[in-house]
Order: sequence, then structure tokens, then C-alpha cells
Amino acid sequence: MEKLIKGHNTGQQIVLRARIILAAGRGKNNSQIGCELGVSLDMVRLWRGRWLLLQPLKLTDLSIEERLEDLPRPGAPARITADQRCQIEQLACEPPEASDRPISQWTGREIADEIMKRGIVAEISARHAGRLLKRGGYQTASNPVLVDAWR
Repeated sequence: MEKLIKGHNTGQQIVLRARIILAAGRGKNNSQIGCELGVSLDMVRLWRGRWLLLQPLKLTDLSIEERLEDLPRPGAPARITADQRCQIEQLACEPPEASDRPISQWTGREIADEIMKRGIVAEISARHAGRLLKRGGYQTASNPVLVDAWR
């Protein structure tokens, strides 16, 4: 664990969690550890508890660093699959004229309509379609994929 703490590529959250575990191993109580490391009592409790919970597992099954990583966070599952996203991106790379659209650049409304027309997804708002494409920064050969409709 000391090697992990001193590693140049170790994330600071992992280092802090390792320090909590090492301090606990030296016999310090939660409040002493919290004061020493400048973290909340809840954080010390969480990581000591998680460390104890994972102790029965072999290090070959779950490394020290993996034990100190965050658990997956809850949230709604994605409603657009990776395959659908690829299809949307592919559509965005096509000129609108190829889809019989009387425009030279895609707008959020136009691309959302075309996505639903092709059956890529059953329903998508113009705003969401626009965000998907703007976030990725996809572009056609020489034109931006999406034009701000409010300009």
C-alpha cells in the first residue's frame, strides 16, 4: 500500500483512501484519522468499513487499488444504445440533401426528425439530438454538423 501511495500515477483519491487504511492499521481511531487527514468522519467510516468488508477476498481476485476505487454510481440507464448512437453519428456525417432535406446544414429539429423517420429511435427531442452531436463535435467534410437554430 505504501508503494501505491508513493506512485506517481496513483490518483489522489486512491492515495487518500490508502492513507485512511494505513492509519487504521496503526491503531488510530476514526476521529484521529479524520483530523490527521482533514476528512470527514463519514469518509473514514466508509473506507474502513469497505476495507473490512473486502478483506476475505484474495488479492489475486481484487487488488488493493481496486478495493480503493469508487463503486459504480446509480443512475438511469442510457436510453440510446451505442449502436443507435453510431447510427446517429453516421447520419450527421451525411449531407442533409442526401435525405431530401432542403437545407445545407443540420439543425437540431431536422436531425431529430430524420432520426425518427429512419427509425433509429422512436422518439428524440431536437434539443437532445443537438446535444448528442455537439458534444461529440462531429463534422461533415467541411461544414459543421449542427447549426444553432437560435442564431
